[in-house]
Amino acid sequence: MQPPDLDLLADGVVLADGAGVVTALNAVAASWLGVDPVTAVGRPLDEVLALQDHDGRDWCSYNCPYRGLPTRSAVPEQAWLLPDGTEVLVVARIHRPALTEPVARVAVSLRSGRGRARLDRERSDLVATVAHELRSPLTGVKGFVQALLNRWDKLTDDQKKLMLTTVSADSDRLSRLIAELLDVARIDTGRLQLYPRPSDAAVLVRRVIESVDAGTSRPIELDVGDGLPEISVDPDKFTQVVTNLVENAVRHGEGVVQVSVAGDADGVRIRVEDQGEGISPEMRRRVFTKFWTGGGRGGSGLGLYLVNGLVKAHGGTVTIGDADGGGARIDVELPATVD
Repeated sequence: MQPPDLDLLADGVVLADGAGVVTALNAVAASWLGVDPVTAVGRPLDEVLALQDHDGRDWCSYNCPYRGLPTRSAVPEQAWLLPDGTEVLVVARIHRPALTEPVARVAVSLRSGRGRARLDRERSDLVATVAHELRSPLTGVKGFVQALLNRWDKLTDDQKKLMLTTVSADSDRLSRLIAELLDVARIDTGRLQLYPRPSDAAVLVRRVIESVDAGTSRPIELDVGDGLPEISVDPDKFTQVVTNLVENAVRHGEGVVQVSVAGDADGVRIRVEDQGEGISPEMRRRVFTKFWTGGGRGGSGLGLYLVNGLVKAHGGTVTIGDADGGGARIDVELPATVD
């Protein structure tokens, strides 16, 4: 009689005795393997477990669960193909009453390979994103440095200064991208470290606006409220948050980018608005996922994911809404420093 609790498992499970005969399997395994859960019991394991690899080998003859060293207790996770060609991840446990006795039971577990495939796609997306984002500034740095080396005596001082300024800006862009990638990895693994100290939000935001404004023709307006409390933040990470928000508005929005800093005794709110098409309500939950990009204006797709992670690490919140004149509105709220 099949143990009823096996059907409660999300993974497929096939159990066999020491003679290699199936004693139980759950509904998930039966469905994936294309067998009847009742008639499959009592059949040989190699008939029921119809799994093959890309070379046509079957799971049982390849792994030989009933042979091998007596200390062998498991078959490590491997990718195998179901009869319909779907990939599953298969792992098995081998049970012996004692090292001197033969195998008494084999338990095989099958798990969908979609999660692994999704992870592989994310890794491929990350590699492609990094390659694309690094290539542009590296090409600029390489080109201007080569021009300076080859034509140094023929270039005017103004031309040299322009080239070196561009090289410096591209180098800063590379450094920031690398720092963002490292922070994304730390957020994913829970190893993000902050070094907070009491800070003036208005001063930090103003520095960001001056920096971004110097590299764009889009108008950026800043409005700072009175009586702002100090906030306890890591200045570098806070600057990273505001820079990503403002640059996101410049890149993906339209018209004037409006930045405001307001606050009360409880904390500070940084609001960034643009006059573009905005972000539809159904898309707002996806904005903070990795590799999300809006429109066709490029970008790594990591900026807002990083913003959300850094703000949460500071005990704050990020919300998305509609600006009064159309466009997107993103609010970051951070708690005030507690004495």
